[in-house]
Amino acid sequence: MVRVGSIVMGVSDVQRAMEFWGRALDYVPREEPTETWVVLTPASGDGPNISLGLSETPVQDRPRVHLDLYTADQAGEVDRLVGLGASRVDWQDYPEDADFVVLADTEGNRFCVIAHG
Repeated sequence: MVRVGSIVMGVSDVQRAMEFWGRALDYVPREEPTETWVVLTPASGDGPNISLGLSETPVQDRPRVHLDLYTADQAGEVDRLVGLGASRVDWQDYPEDADFVVLADTEGNRFCVIAHG
């Protein structure tokens, strides 16, 4: 049996991404970060890790893998995440009944905030 242990994202600035995702998800570094790598773990101890590795790969407009963040307060969370440095993505493919908002983190990595619950 296997389970998801960590979701890995490429970033151009590990420190900046660590600060954003740490505050966005209430995650903390598992061990001392380096300039090229950090593993963030939930402060509560419950959930998968987020690993951030230095990358020169360009950001994808339509990433094949991305994070979906679930919340009962979508508008409030979108505002909070934008306040932390995320940006709204002008997404052309929203369906009329979309339950998600597409944002980009401080590195340009796209993720969705899903109205859930």
